[in-house]
Amino acid sequence: MTFTVTSNDFRDGDTLPEAHVKAHGDTSPHLAWSGAPDGTKSFAVTCYDPDAPTGSGFWHWTVANIPADVTELPRGAGAVGGANLPGGAVQGRTDYGDAGFGGAAPPPGHGPHRYIFTVFAVDAEKLDVTADNSGAVFGFNLHFHTLARAQITAVYENKG
Repeated sequence: MTFTVTSNDFRDGDTLPEAHVKAHGDTSPHLAWSGAPDGTKSFAVTCYDPDAPTGSGFWHWTVANIPADVTELPRGAGAVGGANLPGGAVQGRTDYGDAGFGGAAPPPGHGPHRYIFTVFAVDAEKLDVTADNSGAVFGFNLHFHTLARAQITAVYENKG
């Protein structure tokens, strides 16, 4: 079995739909995954833009402690406050400063940016992360607890 992630909102390599852009909806996309390895005790999800002109990319979404029996997040699961997430899941602070999904917002004319949605199969039921933690803190914890990961990427360009 292969660990995979798909979305009802876009396919790998597609343009990110306007609903998931900061200025036009700011809604997290649907994500579904399958084929997680044995020993998976929870899942985590991140959305990262490596093309942001920051020198360190830009974190658009971090979620951890998704129960192991959950294999899908509906569109809008990343609402600020976490009310649309499965019980026990925690969203971290994006580079916008909020704990919730923050849509694409590349600078006008900067060219296409990649939005990499990664689902992590985690070997622990709970990671030691909170809503106040940054993407770097989530990434640090995931580094030590990831069994496998699956990715789907969308592209968005603000042509100004």
